[in-house]
Amino acid sequence: MRVLVVEDALSLADVLVEGLRDQGMAVDVAYDGLEAAAKLDVNAYDVVVLDRDLPGIHGDDLCRMIVARDDRVMVLMLTAADAPGDRVAGLVMGADDYLAKPFHFPELVLRVRALARRRPGARARVLRAAGIELDPLRRTVTRDGRQLDLSVKEFALLEALLDASPAFLSAEELLERVWDEHADPFTNTVAVTIGRLRRKLGEPQVVTTTPGVGYRVVERP
Repeated sequence: MRVLVVEDALSLADVLVEGLRDQGMAVDVAYDGLEAAAKLDVNAYDVVVLDRDLPGIHGDDLCRMIVARDDRVMVLMLTAADAPGDRVAGLVMGADDYLAKPFHFPELVLRVRALARRRPGARARVLRAAGIELDPLRRTVTRDGRQLDLSVKEFALLEALLDASPAFLSAEELLERVWDEHADPFTNTVAVTIGRLRRKLGEPQVVTTTPGVGYRVVERP
């Protein structure tokens, strides 16, 4: 899952980014509306966590711009304006959810995950392939009924592969989906994480590599 946090309060923005990354999400940040609009033009996001009172482009205008796009991104409006009229106005302009500050961080995480599942074209909640079952909501993975203990990045990597299965994902696509815009495209992070994931999944191997193409999950012979 890839998330864009748009928040002009730097300390809050950094807390949100760090917290969401700890939950296994690939998170980018924009500190004003202009920067957010530029990132939306070049990156594909599942959810935008959007402050309302932004410099550059106001959050209301940015929300309308997002709603008008063909590649629909879900919007969680996060703002100090918490009167009933403010919430109604935010939803009327196209926001998919509205959370007032101050907020409880675990609630924010649940709402972001719920929006990602509601996004048009999103897959079923539980992902299944090759004897693997991954539940993004409960953060659980099993293979043939055996519970797996995966790190945050291993979980996110497997989720991306299962979501794309049986198609391939290149290392660059995995860096974009699982890490963030600052990931080094020349790093071997993906290969190293794939290696750890394969060891935890066990035999027979179902995460395959095709040189020059990428990685995918295949059904067992």
